[in-house]
Amino acid sequence: MRGTFLTDRGRVRSHNEDAGGIYYNSTNQLLAVIADGMGGHQAGDVASKMAITQIDKQWKNTKKFEKPNEIEEWLQNTIQEINKAIYEHAQNNQECEGMGTTLVIVVHIDEFLTVAHIGDSRCYLLNQHKLKQVTEDHSLVNALVQSGQISRDDAKHHPRKNVVLRALGSELQVDADIKTISIDENEKILLATDGLTDKILDEELFEIINKHDDIHLACQELIDLANNRGGEDNISLILLSNHTSLKEGENE
Repeated sequence: MRGTFLTDRGRVRSHNEDAGGIYYNSTNQLLAVIADGMGGHQAGDVASKMAITQIDKQWKNTKKFEKPNEIEEWLQNTIQEINKAIYEHAQNNQECEGMGTTLVIVVHIDEFLTVAHIGDSRCYLLNQHKLKQVTEDHSLVNALVQSGQISRDDAKHHPRKNVVLRALGSELQVDADIKTISIDENEKILLATDGLTDKILDEELFEIINKHDDIHLACQELIDLANNRGGEDNISLILLSNHTSLKEGENE
């Protein structure tokens, strides 16, 4: 499986607090990750880059994983370790006080996909027939939807839709959702920050990705559309596919 990672500052923000990448360990097993930083004066980018740098470093040092439960345990331990490092950095550097970051990670091994996430950056699976959101947002509006206080349509325009209930590095302990699902060889994997998903409907994600044979072009069209609709936030996504005929983009 190969893929493309693209990130864009957007049209309003002065700098990009998103980070991400596609990485391979010593046995060529794939890990993809996106982080959306927040909090403090230009500290969001510190949190997201710390998370991505540490994940990249630790993943490259791993050996071959044979079973999904081994991946889940590694993710749990690694996320807690990185959470502590970000939290302590914020405590020791006043300019970083209150910083944190969302996180969504996927590890693909054979027919299994292990997904870990904190916050409202998302993972989707899609094929020629449907798109499915794998993660559940750790956000205020999603909690209100789940409790029946507002509808999903209301959530799209809620004034506090960007309030995140969990973030990596904002507390000494963090609770990440980690699970393993089966994946068909014809399915693609999409990771995205809310700078993309706040601007583009799921139906549009499905249509745009499936109309392109080149996953890099699909990613660029999605970023362009989010920017054309305002681009108030940073925009980042990763698109992964088993189809080797598709173009492999550069990891930015």
